[in-house]
Amino acid sequence: MAEKLFSTADRAIITDAIRNAEKETSGEIQVHIENHCKGEVLDRAAVVFEKLKMHRTKHRNAVLFYLAVEDHQFAILGDAGINQVVPENFWENIKEEMVIHFKRREFTEGLRKGIEMSGQQLRQHFPYDQKGGINELPNEISFE
Repeated sequence: MAEKLFSTADRAIITDAIRNAEKETSGEIQVHIENHCKGEVLDRAAVVFEKLKMHRTKHRNAVLFYLAVEDHQFAILGDAGINQVVPENFWENIKEEMVIHFKRREFTEGLRKGIEMSGQQLRQHFPYDQKGGINELPNEISFE
């Protein structure tokens, strides 16, 4: 179910959004989608975050968008570096924007918008480092 929810075109829109959001920042964004959430949504997102080695980025500035599609649950998890500098309620504001789209079953657009909003903060606080700037994590969506 999770993989079927997003067409090839939808996946391209999401990976392009990640690529664009990461273009001018050292920050990293990943999307992980599965059918069911095994446990509490933030706890599961934390497990996936570690499994994807997102905690190993140089500036601890990775952001995970976690969706459990059949359970209608999702979480946004930022690493320590980004969490120290974003405004209060930042992740909650992104979630609220995404929920507007998710309620209309616009899952791709909800993700694209959330990724774009995260990228704006990453660019502001973690500008792209031309000398050591590498893409530390893959941009493709991971499924389980």
